[in-house]
Amino acid sequence: MSNSIAFNLAALFALIPAALLPLRRSGARDGLFWGLLGLAVAGPLLWAAGQVSGRWQTNLSADLWVGIAASLVLFAGIAAFHRQAWRLTPLMMPYMMLLGLMASVFDRATGQPLASDAPAGWLDLHIVVSIITLGLLTVAAAAALASFLQARALKFKRPNGLTRMLPAVSESDRLFERLLVLSELVLGLGVVSGMATEYSETGSLLSMNHKTLFSLLAFGIIGLLLIGRRVCGVRGQMAARVVLLAYSLVILGYFGVKFVKQVLLS
Repeated sequence: MSNSIAFNLAALFALIPAALLPLRRSGARDGLFWGLLGLAVAGPLLWAAGQVSGRWQTNLSADLWVGIAASLVLFAGIAAFHRQAWRLTPLMMPYMMLLGLMASVFDRATGQPLASDAPAGWLDLHIVVSIITLGLLTVAAAAALASFLQARALKFKRPNGLTRMLPAVSESDRLFERLLVLSELVLGLGVVSGMATEYSETGSLLSMNHKTLFSLLAFGIIGLLLIGRRVCGVRGQMAARVVLLAYSLVILGYFGVKFVKQVLLS
């Protein structure tokens, strides 16, 4: 077994205990929760840092592990300051495990170090901002999905084991709105840093590639939703659907093309 496979499996297995936390009869934000969440953060974070140390990589596996690590770090931070965010664990952890499984499957698809003519500072800033945006939107999408599931359970009067673990609709709504505001600010910074990077490389402010297109669409959709919530009172399942749509666009921008290429080449 190669070191790469071993590290992938170690990072993936580090997620399992936290994914099993919701099965406890007495769920709580206690020492066990923080210990297992810390393990879930440490595994992907160390493996992602090891893959991109020295120079950013272009392969799908590294991108996925970086996204997982960023999402879990931000989720842990948000759970520490928001009294109900930890209840998103039943949605966050299975999704992180799915991404981790994909990253492990595509580990054999090697990439090249990221080459760019832009100044290192601009490129690093753009990448870091993009990673933070992805992490924030991942937690926001989990909160939106929690709101959607809770609202449907209330509407049809059919609560289940999953919805009983999740935050209340009002808590999820407030959480994903705050995260959307942060995501919009960071995403806007990402667009600006991307334009600066593009200008440094080509002399043009905007290159309409797939990532730029999806980022601009997500920025516009999130902005319209935030305005709609303030002006028209857009709430509930409609707002949740819009958040999930914006997140889908960001995911397609970050991973979609690489995923299709590596599936076709494998």
